[in-house]
Amino acid sequence: MNQELLLKIEKISKSFPGVKALDEVDLEVYKGEILALVGENGAGKSTLMKILTGVYQKDEGKIIFKGKEINPQNPHEAQSLGISIIYQEFNLAPNLDIATNIFLGNEPKKGKFIKIFDYKKAYEESLKLLALLGLELPPETLVKDLTVAEQQMVEIAKALAQKSELIIMDEPTSALAGREVKKLFEIMRKLKNEGISIIFITHRLEEVFEIADRIVVLRDGKRVGELPAQKDRYDDVIRMMVGREIRVIPKPSTKTEEVILEVRNLSSKKVKNISFELRKGEVLGIAGLVGAGRTEIIRAIFGADPIISGEIYLEGKKIEIKSPKDAVRYKIGLVPEDRKLQGLILDMMVYENISLPSLRYLFPNGIIKRKIEYDLAEHFVQKLQIKTPSIFQKVVNLSGGNQQKVVLSKWLALKPKILILDEPTRGIDVGAKAEIHKLIGEMAKEGIGIILISSELPEILALSDRILVVSKGRITAEISKEEATQEKIMQYAII
Repeated sequence: MNQELLLKIEKISKSFPGVKALDEVDLEVYKGEILALVGENGAGKSTLMKILTGVYQKDEGKIIFKGKEINPQNPHEAQSLGISIIYQEFNLAPNLDIATNIFLGNEPKKGKFIKIFDYKKAYEESLKLLALLGLELPPETLVKDLTVAEQQMVEIAKALAQKSELIIMDEPTSALAGREVKKLFEIMRKLKNEGISIIFITHRLEEVFEIADRIVVLRDGKRVGELPAQKDRYDDVIRMMVGREIRVIPKPSTKTEEVILEVRNLSSKKVKNISFELRKGEVLGIAGLVGAGRTEIIRAIFGADPIISGEIYLEGKKIEIKSPKDAVRYKIGLVPEDRKLQGLILDMMVYENISLPSLRYLFPNGIIKRKIEYDLAEHFVQKLQIKTPSIFQKVVNLSGGNQQKVVLSKWLALKPKILILDEPTRGIDVGAKAEIHKLIGEMAKEGIGIILISSELPEILALSDRILVVSKGRITAEISKEEATQEKIMQYAII
């Protein structure tokens, strides 16, 4: 690894009302290295990167980039210095084409007196950048027509077009399948070989050991250690992150013989002839590659996508679900894949989010009694150990793991018969993940029928009583807990 220092962060501190987010944090990044920055949600990773890219201003400390002290006031200034960030939620204009997105805010101009966007040059340069990234797509393709993996490549192309020497990747693999992750890692290695440095933020520690050169760990706003990215240091990293050992503990079987949900020959626009049963107290895992139709199955059951044909039975009675409102009425809850977009109202407070699905049952006469609403929220904040200053905190200010607990709370408040969990631990740290695994086991023990979708096969194997494998919109296998292995699941996932 090249030991030429590119970035040195010295004793950076940052406080928000009531919270010290960063406490004298140091960080070094060398030219042409991939540095993994890890830590639990709320450890300070995002705050540090937002200071580096000019979103926040530091309270104390220094940022030295390429030997000079810098203090970017906004992301545009950081980009002009050679620092770019690719967020988990992409910053692309879906109705514009690839070439325009790549050069948005950095447009090549032509014209002697009146400067206008030189689309021809943008097109030609986009072709070169896409070729470098191994993406064979016409630059005039609209971004909304791209897959998640392709959109990510456009984000990387944007960073390269800005001549970035340091690219920060925040959870870049969270929505990618195995083959797409492999492709991204190939690109990252290629960028590294060209002298570009990468700060890689992820909760998937197995990826850290595959791609990173070094690991820096943050905990409670402080730098607690640095390690080489060697697989035999896995337990050391976890101990540094959470202060204790964490294991994915297999859930004991809680399923009964009582069928709570039966789906017969269900078809929607994206899935065909789906049939299965869910028993009371069972965790039914749904596995498959990204885009296989897993989410589409549960969207159809929940009434978010229209059903073309098929029948749904709840506790032996045929029911009609034409909208999510119908599903809620039947005490079916859904923790969606994207908690920020679909699971929460970010600008509302914790108590408002928790009580939202239950309002019609709590207050059938339409008169809301705040004391009851507050008590409900306090109960779940304590039960799920949600870290929040109070129930009056806006959800947008909570960490990802605590936001996910608020989503779970709002459905538990409904006293559901069935709870559908779509990627319930995506983008949250190992500590919060272990707490949610424990909670899933407790919910199943209480008799709730749970449908669990996860791209993480160890999670599916540890928590599921049975596993359905989905490929191309169809169920290709049903595997018992005893027979299930990662290899067997993948065998049916690629059919």
